[in-house]
Amino acid sequence: MVLGLLLSFSALIVSTVFLQLGNGAIAPLDALAGLDASFSNFEIGLLGSAHFLGFLLGCWVTPVLMGKVGHIRTFTVLASVGTIGCLLHPLFVDPYVWSALRVGNGITIAGCFTVIEAWLNSKVDNQSRGSVFGVYRLADLGSQMCAQFIIGFLDPSSFVSYNIIAVFFCLCLFPLTLTSRVIPEIPKAPRLRPLSSFRLSPLAFSAVIVAGLTGSSIRMVAPIYGDAIGLIKEEISILLTVFLFGGLLAQIPIGRLADIFDRRWVLIGLSLSSACISIILSLTGSDNVLSIYICSFLFGFATFPIFSVAAAHANDFAEQDKYVDIAASLIFIYGLGSIISPLLTSGMIDFFGPASLFIFLSLVHICLSFIGGLRMIARPSATERTPYMYLPRTSLIFGRFLNPTKKREKQD
Repeated sequence: MVLGLLLSFSALIVSTVFLQLGNGAIAPLDALAGLDASFSNFEIGLLGSAHFLGFLLGCWVTPVLMGKVGHIRTFTVLASVGTIGCLLHPLFVDPYVWSALRVGNGITIAGCFTVIEAWLNSKVDNQSRGSVFGVYRLADLGSQMCAQFIIGFLDPSSFVSYNIIAVFFCLCLFPLTLTSRVIPEIPKAPRLRPLSSFRLSPLAFSAVIVAGLTGSSIRMVAPIYGDAIGLIKEEISILLTVFLFGGLLAQIPIGRLADIFDRRWVLIGLSLSSACISIILSLTGSDNVLSIYICSFLFGFATFPIFSVAAAHANDFAEQDKYVDIAASLIFIYGLGSIISPLLTSGMIDFFGPASLFIFLSLVHICLSFIGGLRMIARPSATERTPYMYLPRTSLIFGRFLNPTKKREKQD
């Protein structure tokens, strides 16, 4: 039964794989191509910020577009925007043109995942939700990791590299547009209430900002860092790959810890670990590449679960009918942090050198651990808790897919 259900969702899963192969490759390729084209570090950081600006725009625009033309036409238009953006990169080698194209790429990613996740959510029930979500999570993270590895085999200065990424965006169209499954109803857009999320849980609010600052820095600025300390393209590709691999492996053990212990302790532990690893990375040079790889893996292991632990912590203090709005608000806040970070950290590298990237990240994680300590003093832990689940930052409606239910903790 489960196998048959998963096969029925195969078009959506395959589209997710190709979409993330394209999305995961375009950011580091842009950074490396920008370095080859003599873009300044600030201009390369601008490309990363532009992507997340487009992401937030796509989250708002897509439900409206779906309501007017439907799921498949919306997906087709948005995937075409991503394809066109890739093909235009080699024709206009200019940081500000590329920034505009990256806004379009961000709209593509947010919009296409809104369609995919709306479709998934409309067809699963409580019995199948876990199985479908597990496969979707594997497709999401696994394809992102493969995309980072592929970068090591692409020439950033060649139009062929951008053509390959354009092919991935084209391929994501085939499974969904050829599906014979019944098209679901248009989902109602969640309400964005960032300030309500802050009042509900200042720690969760702070944690997702830190997660945004960290994730977008690694995604877009780590190639600048790698180039500045003397890593070659293939080594930068491995650095990004092992970071994501660490994040992939962290989900189960960190999730178990977050379900057993006070989640504020888990967030403090992850933050302090991230700060320590950041300091080590700031002191490590290209003459010790293996240490950089190990630290990158551990950094991904420590930082990647922070967003999901924070979301679960916020839900612990919320009514169940607010979960979807909370998830959407936290993803929105994450997007704001992701817009700020590439511009800020790339500028810091210009002024203070490559070590400043990880010094900055160590400071923000120390601040997060301090906030966690203050919140433990301010109020006791929740008496009822939602189970931990990895929460992709792919669209504002993903919270509908999780549909968590609270369970009362066992009393000793």
